[in-house]
Amino acid sequence: MEEILKQLPARAKDKHNESKKFFARLKKKTPKNLDAVMQQLHDEEFQQTDCLTCANCCKTTGPLFTDKDIERISKHFKIKPQQFIETYLRIDEDKDYVLQSVPCTFLGADNYCSIYDVRPKACREFPHTDRKKFQQISNLTLKNVAICPAAYNIVEKMKTLLENR
Repeated sequence: MEEILKQLPARAKDKHNESKKFFARLKKKTPKNLDAVMQQLHDEEFQQTDCLTCANCCKTTGPLFTDKDIERISKHFKIKPQQFIETYLRIDEDKDYVLQSVPCTFLGADNYCSIYDVRPKACREFPHTDRKKFQQISNLTLKNVAICPAAYNIVEKMKTLLENR
């Protein structure tokens, strides 16, 4: 996994322009069954991908924390939401709550998340490859393929599958 993660940013960069053009075509002419195709590709990839061997998303990026996330997690810790914010979060340039630093505070040395059952929505949904109306999040996906080997594989398979239609 170390070698894959080392090579991933360069591989994603090499494919960036190709992927960007592909997503632009996808937005213009979206296949009717895109959500079903993406769900199938996502499911197939995650049958063979173990996030615990990687956790690169937790090591290199931080999720956005919604008000609901803050409420749920602070309740889990039995502290007030403001105390959770002051202890763990900061406001970024987009005025969103994010972690004060990465890697994630809640990531253990074994790649397990100490708040997994109450983790933020952004973490639960990452890498967003099974999201409905997938074509609408192409900019996010272009970022995620450089972080997540599974997202990279899904996008490459998607391009191969849909390019010939």
